[in-house]
Amino acid sequence: MAIRNVVKDGDPVLRKRSRAIEKVDERIQTLIDDMVETMYDADGVGLAAPQVGILKRIIVIDTGEGLIEMINPEILEEKGEQIDPEGCLSVPGVTGDVKRPKWVRVRGLNRDGKEIEIEGKDLLARAFCHEIDHLEGILFTDKVIK
Repeated sequence: MAIRNVVKDGDPVLRKRSRAIEKVDERIQTLIDDMVETMYDADGVGLAAPQVGILKRIIVIDTGEGLIEMINPEILEEKGEQIDPEGCLSVPGVTGDVKRPKWVRVRGLNRDGKEIEIEGKDLLARAFCHEIDHLEGILFTDKVIK
């Protein structure tokens, strides 16, 4: 495992749409391991592959209730609304209030290529939405409530 450099706002990679993973192999698993180590080293609660310069649809999240690793995540359902401050490892020192769903159901693949579905509420719902936005080239600063 290795700690990777976190790409900062202004780098064009953060504004591009990530590609779906067609095959989960050892290289993808190594990337996931590196992302997890990088997220924990930076004291983050989530990290998307574009944030380490890789345009692949992979996210890792740990809001304090255990590690979630997801490949090709997609939000299937969302309910409710919450407005809370967000920050981002790629936009250091900046926070802003963002409206997100209170609850989400997300489907993707685990590190072994098996389909999984996870429900998240509150901070986990926010983290899912934030990280999946990264896969679309969207930053939280695009959604800050003025």
